[in-house]
Order: sequence, then structure tokens, then C-alpha cells
Amino acid sequence: MRFKLDENLGKSIQQIFQEAGHDVQTVLDEKMGGRSDQTVYEACCSENRCLVTLDLDFANILRFPPEKTAGIVVFRIPKNTDLAKLRELVIQFLEAIERMPIAQQVWIVEPRRIRIHQKETD
Repeated sequence: MRFKLDENLGKSIQQIFQEAGHDVQTVLDEKMGGRSDQTVYEACCSENRCLVTLDLDFANILRFPPEKTAGIVVFRIPKNTDLAKLRELVIQFLEAIERMPIAQQVWIVEPRRIRIHQKETD
């Protein structure tokens, strides 16, 4: 799968995605650090990449419609979470996408659960 990691996720998280066999680019590698959320969202849409972030703003489906995306993943972590806990959430997410598609959905990944907002059917 194709992912774009937001600037709030580092190289060690990128490595987990790569080791799982995914095509991963980062906002920082593409010199997009500091750009607006809208710019990052539009880049993901045009590149057909699933956005992965810690930024809860991307969970706003009115501002960032998931149906235009390859998916949006927001990791929601408790305060004072260390890198090991974040890695666990990433692994939890990667296991989940093996079982179900993420395209056109927003996934909020929390410890021991994933909340999914998907496009309503007519």
C-alpha cells in the first residue's frame, strides 16, 4: 500500500511501514514540513497515498473528506506515550489493514481499538 507519513511521525515509524512491505513517503522527505494541513491533504489525494498522522485535525471529515482519499489514519495516543507504545499502535494498524480496506475512510487508531468512519451508503 502507498502511505504518506505526516511530519509528526519519525524515521523509526517509517521503517516499520517499509519493513511491512509498504511504499512510504514522508512530508519531511518531500520538503513539505510546515505546510498547511490542506496542502498535505491535497498532496495525498493527488498521489493516491493514505495519510498517517498524529494530528487530530485530519479526523474532521467535513474539512478533509475521506471519500477523496486512499484513507486517513490518525493515531490517538495517551499523554506521555513513549515510542514503544506508538510502535505498538502502528503494528496494530498494519495488522488491521490486512483484514479490511482503508480507502475512503478515516481510521482513529487507539490502544486496543480502531474507530472507523466510512462513507455512508445510499
